[in-house]
Amino acid sequence: MSDENGFPEVYGAATGVGSMPGTDAREAAKTVVGELEQLPHLPELPARGPGADMIGRGAGLLVELFAQTEPSGWRFADRPGRDTRRAHSWLGEDLDALEEFTQGYEGPLKLQAVGPWTLAASIELHYGEKALSDRGACRDIAESLTEGLRRHLAEVRKRIPGARPVLQLDEPSLPAVLAGSVKTASGFQRLRAVDRQQAEEALRGLIRALDVPVVVHSCAPGVPIPLLRRAGVAGVSLDFSFLTQRDDDDLGEAIEGGTAILAGVVPSTGTELSDPAGSVQGVRTLWRRLGLDPELLGRRVLVTPTCGLAGASPAYARRALSHTVQAARSLVDSPE
Repeated sequence: MSDENGFPEVYGAATGVGSMPGTDAREAAKTVVGELEQLPHLPELPARGPGADMIGRGAGLLVELFAQTEPSGWRFADRPGRDTRRAHSWLGEDLDALEEFTQGYEGPLKLQAVGPWTLAASIELHYGEKALSDRGACRDIAESLTEGLRRHLAEVRKRIPGARPVLQLDEPSLPAVLAGSVKTASGFQRLRAVDRQQAEEALRGLIRALDVPVVVHSCAPGVPIPLLRRAGVAGVSLDFSFLTQRDDDDLGEAIEGGTAILAGVVPSTGTELSDPAGSVQGVRTLWRRLGLDPELLGRRVLVTPTCGLAGASPAYARRALSHTVQAARSLVDSPE
């Protein structure tokens, strides 16, 4: 991981995963920027429908590849259609809202986009099978996404000149892609596992081409932390509840190597929240078990919800983000 593309220097910080409830872009941007002062992010509002969902927004970022919704889900098409236009329109609306509420902002700003392997596992080719089944299609998706993200980052820099972008690649399907457990389009079989070196090389190529710090987020068990580190990520974002002691060595090496850990510890749907310090007690326990310097805790760990907040009420989403900020601060005030 190069120094210029390492994770930004934030101390006792919190951020969101990406999605927010509702359909009001201005309200979502106002909430995120207001609550997450150290690391705000571009909100996503999947409740608006196809094109605002994770896969639809990702498909809308592709260059010279187009997708549309079919009864079976997303499928590649020969030309841009209504779903592509919607994806572009909603992304523009979200950027307008973020620009409005970040006037004069200077600092890190997180953007989210679905990663190439989850796209390949989610979009069907013209003949109906998932793109993941075709190695050439996987390569084309990675290259098209890289160019689309380059343009997206340039647009954000133009709109918010003081922002230092951090890109989060959402890869919830990556563990299944590597394990060979992604179902075929028919649902009756499973696609062959992707070679780990092939997966790593695709991510490495994308990360190097974009020249910004990249975090990979996966809210699934079995996040391949060593593979992601070799690919050059600056951070790994995961649901902390899925970690076991079998992950200790990989996590310890990542933390000591300078990788940021975005620990999803705050429930993403409406429940009674514990006290903020209690929410991160598991992080402190891990730190002690690994024998790590307590002073590193606030520098290496950021606090997030366990996943996106699209399924929460607007009131709970605000409380959850406020809670993450307080929990992150407690890691600095009481690291042990």
